[in-house]
Amino acid sequence: MIYLLVDRLESWLNSVGLGALRVFTFVTFQSTIAILLSFVLVVALGPRVINWLRKQKIGDNPDFDRADMNELMKDKKNTPTMGGVLIIAAIAGTTMLLADLSNQYVQLGLICLIWLGAIGAADDWLKLTKDRRTGRDGLTEKEKLLFQVGLSVILCYFTYDYGSAVQANTSLYVPFFKNVSIHLPLPVFILLGTLVITGTSNAVNLTDGLDGLAAGCMAIASITFLLLCLIIGGMPPYNDPVLNQLLLPFIKGSDQMAVLAAAMAGACMGFLWFNCNPARVIMGDTGSLALGGLLGYIAIVVRQELLLVIVGGVFVIEAVSVLIQRYYFKYTRIRYGEGKRVFLMAPLHHHFQKQGWGESQVVVRFWVINIMLAAMALATIKLR
Repeated sequence: MIYLLVDRLESWLNSVGLGALRVFTFVTFQSTIAILLSFVLVVALGPRVINWLRKQKIGDNPDFDRADMNELMKDKKNTPTMGGVLIIAAIAGTTMLLADLSNQYVQLGLICLIWLGAIGAADDWLKLTKDRRTGRDGLTEKEKLLFQVGLSVILCYFTYDYGSAVQANTSLYVPFFKNVSIHLPLPVFILLGTLVITGTSNAVNLTDGLDGLAAGCMAIASITFLLLCLIIGGMPPYNDPVLNQLLLPFIKGSDQMAVLAAAMAGACMGFLWFNCNPARVIMGDTGSLALGGLLGYIAIVVRQELLLVIVGGVFVIEAVSVLIQRYYFKYTRIRYGEGKRVFLMAPLHHHFQKQGWGESQVVVRFWVINIMLAAMALATIKLR
């Protein structure tokens, strides 16, 4: 139906002498404009949002329960947080202007973005305004996880259902290996999807600890998945030699996810305008939970969940470092009566800070690693 409407629109534009405007119906052009528009929206709205956050006294208050880290991060005290509202607004606004809103993947992507953004905003607001009230510091880990898992189950169920309706491939594709894919029944699809969305959301949240680190890595990962969406959501494989050569599945309708990925990339680059060291604003849980969850959802739609582990390798390493640190400390405390640590501090970026790396050194080096991982991920497709 959509393609019929697009054909009619193109015919009408040609008939009235505005054939050049047909480019707005091409997803490649929509994606290009999405990057620019979301970037401009963040840069234009940034000063006003930052001033509003200052007036609300929503400022960061680093508390690591360690005097040495508190001293190291003291410059971030009172930096406006919840800057993720800028990113979410830019992505949502750009998507609603440029994407095909009748596409169910797009609808579910927006739900993912707004839902997780709301969870992060609630957590940030409770934590950052605690001095003006009595009671809890923020949402507990169990509460956040419950909301994340609930959303993930809903998204995965309707994604699988929509994929079946349009005869989209629902198999798991394995990087490096030629013609290796695993058919996923609905329960396994939901379980895997829940793990991907929830895991990526929390991994990006853990990475957001230094100025520009999470935003820069997210921009790199978003551009990588933008390319994947354009390829996988293109014409069916019997019409497109690229998909044949790369042995990628055709996922009907997933090309529109390129607009979401492009908007996310542009918004993150725009946010870096204010978030680079020294940061004028921090995205907080509001932005990090939403960005991570949306990236995970895009990976599910284009069936590249395992490739996400490579593309988002920095996020994976940061999350794994926290898990290792936490459970090794618990194990040694039970076994030896005294907790021991693997890293000087977790997440991993703080470990390198403790080793004497400057904040900008850590951030730029992690960006470089992320770029190399993204390039390697794209290379694995050809290796297949």
